[in-house]
Amino acid sequence: MNKKSPLLWIAVVLAAVLAAVVVVSLLRTASLSREVEQAREANEQLQLANEQLQLTKEFEAVNAEFAQYETAAQRLTNDTVYAKYTAAKQKVEQLMKELQSEKVKSKERISQLQGEISTLKNLLRHYVAQIDSLSRENAGLKAENLEIKSRNAELSSRVSEVSQRNEVLSERMTLAEKLNVTGVSLTPLKKNGKTEKNVTKAKQLMVRFTIPQNNSTPVGDKTIYLRLVNPEGQLLGGAGSFAFEGGSVACTARKTVEYAGDELSGVTIYWDVNTTLTPGDYTVELFTDGYRLTSRRFTLKK
Repeated sequence: MNKKSPLLWIAVVLAAVLAAVVVVSLLRTASLSREVEQAREANEQLQLANEQLQLTKEFEAVNAEFAQYETAAQRLTNDTVYAKYTAAKQKVEQLMKELQSEKVKSKERISQLQGEISTLKNLLRHYVAQIDSLSRENAGLKAENLEIKSRNAELSSRVSEVSQRNEVLSERMTLAEKLNVTGVSLTPLKKNGKTEKNVTKAKQLMVRFTIPQNNSTPVGDKTIYLRLVNPEGQLLGGAGSFAFEGGSVACTARKTVEYAGDELSGVTIYWDVNTTLTPGDYTVELFTDGYRLTSRRFTLKK
């Protein structure tokens, strides 16, 4: 009994040591497992963080593209299309805020966001295609408008040119229709109708002229208005007035002749002297149809 006791004791000690070794080994194994799990979780979190950062950059890029086409999108003619464009842009902004509000996402949410960014990119390409089409259409319309403006400017120039020609033709026609007078003379007369050389003794003043042939002038009665102005600048006589250049002009005498287009020679208009005449330059003016036929100056002596 005493001889077996040391062996038993040794066995017990060995068993205790072995148990301790087993415990320590188990403890180390558990510790390593926890470390591996922690490392795995840390790696997963890092991967999610990287994916979140990448998504944030992609959303920012898409948002920048939406902003780039914002002004052009407002010209979309279809209100429904523009409303969808605006909703997609707001969705991008909302997802960006979500990404910025939390540091780490779940793998499921990251996968959802990746799907949404892909959808939004496709929408953006669709709207950009519509905007580009609209821009090309607008460019075509602008080119067409420029061509129309050019044609209108050319047409306006032609109309202006034709109007000027018509004005010239009208003026020429008016000039052509006007009566003309030639051989105008001013003669003082005695009481018996003979020529008086001394103007201070004259009883009448006679104006004589010829109306040449003019086939362009409308035929009919023509009233000829005479204005005699003495050397002092005073109008002689008073036979009423006539219209001239928008106003009313007094005249010395008047005479109506029948004009048939042929020459009328020896047409005379008389004015009976009723005031003292002085030697000097006298002005003879003849008018008809609202225009001046002639203005001549004659020197009468004493």
